[in-house]
Amino acid sequence: MVEAWERDMEADIKLGKVWGIPIGLNSSWFLIFVLITWSLAVGYLPNEYPELGTISHWVLGTITAVLFFASVVLHELGHAYLAIRNAVPVRSITLFIFGGVAQIEKQPETAGAEFRIAAVGPLVSVLLGAIFGALWLVSRNVLWLAAPTLWLARINLVLALFNLIPGFPLDGGRILRAIVWKMTNLRRANRVAMIVGQFVALAFIAIGIVLMFAGNFFNGLWLIFIGWFLRNAATASFAQANIEQVLRGVPVERVMAQQWEQVSGRMPLSTLLEEKVLHGGPRQYFVMQDGYGVEEIDHPHGMLTMTDVTRVPRAQWGVTPAGKIMVAWEDLVTVTPATPLLEALRLMTDRNINQAPVVENGRLVGLLTREHVLRFVRLSSELDM
Repeated sequence: MVEAWERDMEADIKLGKVWGIPIGLNSSWFLIFVLITWSLAVGYLPNEYPELGTISHWVLGTITAVLFFASVVLHELGHAYLAIRNAVPVRSITLFIFGGVAQIEKQPETAGAEFRIAAVGPLVSVLLGAIFGALWLVSRNVLWLAAPTLWLARINLVLALFNLIPGFPLDGGRILRAIVWKMTNLRRANRVAMIVGQFVALAFIAIGIVLMFAGNFFNGLWLIFIGWFLRNAATASFAQANIEQVLRGVPVERVMAQQWEQVSGRMPLSTLLEEKVLHGGPRQYFVMQDGYGVEEIDHPHGMLTMTDVTRVPRAQWGVTPAGKIMVAWEDLVTVTPATPLLEALRLMTDRNINQAPVVENGRLVGLLTREHVLRFVRLSSELDM
């Protein structure tokens, strides 16, 4: 669920990097950009500044929408800057239909770091609101400047207030979690933030339904979408936080398998499937060059997974040996027994792989798979470890 939610937030268009952090646009962003530009050009600007012509309304609407999303990026960069200062890696910043999101790779180590990282975003928005407000004060007689700066001052303050709503994963929800974490412990903080976040999401949905029945269809529908997004995001964020809490401080050697399957590089894929996989065998095998000699056990020539097998047409399974399609040993992503499990899991996620050989002093000593990690998380949760 966590990975699916993160994939939904991935950027489809790359805009560049700031402090080494990729910034991009999700395809859903274009919809909200068009809607905001349209609402400014046919609603706000004609009502507040009718003396400006239609073309001016559309030009100013577009410029104002761009500056608004630049403000959102600055809001997220505030989070990113404090995250980096607190040794929390930031994977990317993405603009999407509901605004922006800074994808932080791990949870902060302390409640204080969590509070600082969460609080700086609304603070940036308040600062931007003040800057645009000051610009409006000195340019009230210049309509082309007054029109966008007044709206941007208001919307940045609204953005700050909205993000301070204590609904996880909004900034206010993270601030709430940091406070509860400081007063109690991280596990209880996660549960409180999750419950409050779900309540806030359901409140948005309920208010949206009321507005729709009251005749305000568009705003009601929008609130329902926001509530639905917050509910899913809260659930996914809680799951991620729970996983990170369970895995915190756990080395790979505590979870890895110390036994593994190996096959000859000359074995046809059809034989591998019939003799091993279909009889309950694993989904990954270390491949030996000639057979199963003792001298090769610690030094495989590669690894073969079912993903590799599916890339070969079924008609060629009988004539394709395992060694031909394996991933060579030197191309495999490996970890050590002392590697933190969280780091290993992120490595597998980033490389889009489901397993990693565990190597110590050049020797194969174990195998780590996603299934091993998930089983450990599940058992730890069931036993309340």
